[in-house]
Amino acid sequence: MSNAMYNKMWHQTQEALNSLLDKESRKLVEQEKNPVYIFQMLATFYIKYVQIFRNLENVYDQIVHPQKRLLIRKILDGVMGRILELKNDMVELELSEFHYFDDILQDLKLAPQQLDIPIPKYFLKEKIEVIRERKKILAQILADSGLDATSMKLAIKSMPFEEAIKLIQIAERARQGRLRALFMKQIYLQEYRAKQARLLGEKVADTGAAALRIQKVWRGFCQSKRTEREREEEMIFLGMNPPPLFDQVSAAIIQAEKVSLLRSAVQLRHEEGYREALVTIKNDLQQTEGPDIKESLRDQIRQWFIECRNLTGSFPEYPSVEDGGSAMIFSHKTPEQVIEDIVAGQEEEEKNKKKKKGKKAKKEEKKKVVKEKPKEEEEEWKMSRSAFLPSMKEGSDVYKDTWMNKDESQNFPQDYDEELIKKEKRKEVEAEIRVQVDELMRQELKNLKLAVNKEIELPVRAGKKGKKKNKGKKGKRGKRGKKDKDLTADRTIESLFKELVEEGLLIQARKVNLSDYIGEYSYLGTTLRHVSIEPMPSLLDVRQLITLYGILPLGSAAVHEKAPLVKSLLLAGPSGVGKKMLVHTICTETGANLFNLSAANIAGKYPGKNGLQMMLHMVFKVARQLQPSVVWIEDAEKTFYKKVPNNEKMNDPKRLKKQLPKILKLLKPDDRILIVGTTQRPFDAELQSFCRAYQKIILVPRPDYASRYVLWKQIIQRNGGVLTKALNISCLAKVTDGFTQGNIVKVVKGVLTDRRIRQQTQKPLTPAEFIPLIAGMNPVYKEEEECFKNWYAKTPLGRKRVLSLRVGGREKETEKGKKKEEKERKKNK
Repeated sequence: MSNAMYNKMWHQTQEALNSLLDKESRKLVEQEKNPVYIFQMLATFYIKYVQIFRNLENVYDQIVHPQKRLLIRKILDGVMGRILELKNDMVELELSEFHYFDDILQDLKLAPQQLDIPIPKYFLKEKIEVIRERKKILAQILADSGLDATSMKLAIKSMPFEEAIKLIQIAERARQGRLRALFMKQIYLQEYRAKQARLLGEKVADTGAAALRIQKVWRGFCQSKRTEREREEEMIFLGMNPPPLFDQVSAAIIQAEKVSLLRSAVQLRHEEGYREALVTIKNDLQQTEGPDIKESLRDQIRQWFIECRNLTGSFPEYPSVEDGGSAMIFSHKTPEQVIEDIVAGQEEEEKNKKKKKGKKAKKEEKKKVVKEKPKEEEEEWKMSRSAFLPSMKEGSDVYKDTWMNKDESQNFPQDYDEELIKKEKRKEVEAEIRVQVDELMRQELKNLKLAVNKEIELPVRAGKKGKKKNKGKKGKRGKRGKKDKDLTADRTIESLFKELVEEGLLIQARKVNLSDYIGEYSYLGTTLRHVSIEPMPSLLDVRQLITLYGILPLGSAAVHEKAPLVKSLLLAGPSGVGKKMLVHTICTETGANLFNLSAANIAGKYPGKNGLQMMLHMVFKVARQLQPSVVWIEDAEKTFYKKVPNNEKMNDPKRLKKQLPKILKLLKPDDRILIVGTTQRPFDAELQSFCRAYQKIILVPRPDYASRYVLWKQIIQRNGGVLTKALNISCLAKVTDGFTQGNIVKVVKGVLTDRRIRQQTQKPLTPAEFIPLIAGMNPVYKEEEECFKNWYAKTPLGRKRVLSLRVGGREKETEKGKKKEEKERKKNK
């Protein structure tokens, strides 16, 4: 796709965003009580923003113009943050982390796959060198300390020389035996054919009958092959079977990937040129236009001195550096307008003094009236104020003013625009020169006052000011000292990093992309909720929450600062549903460091209260310095055990119970740190303290039929399996109801050995091969799933959801009862 196409895509997306911003600004004013209408509105905005986000992410990744990319990046971050805000509003409204948009998607003519939230590629592209360097250092530390898992796996056992010779001899004798057996078989068959020929030699062979038989066999074979081919073509035509070479990557896709790589190289080249131009153009402006700007500023300020003197009878007070100097006076104003403002200001001061007393009395009366007002009516719902709408509107205004109707026919390579840089840098040069001019003009004003008015400025009492400043500083220092006491002030981040790696607290994350978490959408969510049945979330619903709560805020600092802050996340679900995989996915997609503070991992490390304090200080100091960071707590329920089992008392699993809430309080919007807990037995923990520590709780379910079908299909293919008619995937998906993704992966890897993969051409895979391995595994029974559901219903959000459904149900029942009574009355009449 050419630059022109991506520019066109950007213009179309920007138009859609502008119309959406207009609609949203109108809805902010409206008030509404109906929760169904409110959710429909929020969900529609959410879906449309996701579509805009998908297009903008694609445009930002591929467009090469450096100045356009800066603007698109600003708008992209704004859209990302707005999606998170709308998600937060929907959670508060529906009291559920999972939402279903089946009916809205039908109205908008969209497929569920278009709800997938993409992960911006710039998360990793912009810091790829930093990530590589960090991985090298981590691998080196692990190798030096002998903790490298890969080197341990690749270690080969040494074998004695005599044993090696015996193995070679055994293999050679076996080979010779196989050859001898094949040779003897050929001799036997040869003798058998000769014997048969002697017995049948008396009969004269009918060559015509033999030829006819050969023809029959051959024609039957050819016809069966033709029928099979026609049947295959018909199935492909009907869409029942995939076309040939369906799974192979086409030449067009390979070419597109090459072009995208070239485009990223052009992006880097253009950005380097743009950064250099910012410096060179500014220097040129200082040399060419600097003297003229300086003279015009001095003339403007002198004129202000004279006019003020003529009107007021005295020279004005020059604004201080803290107030902005002369820029405060002449911002978008001529000297005449400034003088008019001074005169008007003097008149207003006198009027305001008289009015102040009357206003204070009125305010006190109003406050009393407001306090006395009872809350009779329920408050109507209003859309919450957004922290990202102003930045998006500002970006769209810049787009309208600069890029919407700009003729770029001459800028074919899409390099930087020199005039735009000059416009920006001219303001910077003027601001820098203004500071110099202000210093000169302050002295000139002093001289004028001495010469004309013979005024002498009184010296400022430095003692008082100094004391005030010192007091303020001392107070601040004292407060900071108490809060942010650095226990490792004498140590470098590199040494702390090394120590944490050696202690096993900072570990290497596995490279797992979010797309590897396979699943399918739930198409009946809205239907089930209409009949008051709470559906179990699908795997792709979980994947979306991980993107919204984990990946997007950690990946973008601008989004993390303003978006609804998620400090901690809990993934609860049975064993094998991919909780650990999702933790590693967050690290892979954002380039985050992974710290392991699981109860089993910290047992015996840094003993005592001071040791624990030092360990947490080191972990979070490194996490802040090298952010984004993920702090993983495996078996999170152990930290909040109701009763510690006897076999775990020695490990002291509840070490972090008191510390974890304190850590969460210290985390600020600037700190891109996410605490992620994983648990398969959440019911063993104290519910209140557990839910207080984890802000968001995501219930990870076992896969449903649709997800199991996709899982079997993709995992078999990824492990070298070939899908044929003999392998009924639907049968496997049905049989494995209750089994998790981990079970399916183990079974597939157990069946598809190297030898079995080579045999597939002669012996295709069948469902029967997978059944024996599945039979030896334990599924997730309904009772266990119900335990998770019941536990989640006791969490704060789950409890609110249950209460809202009960209240809603009672209201519906009372309405139905009233209608029945009315009908009966009418019949009686």
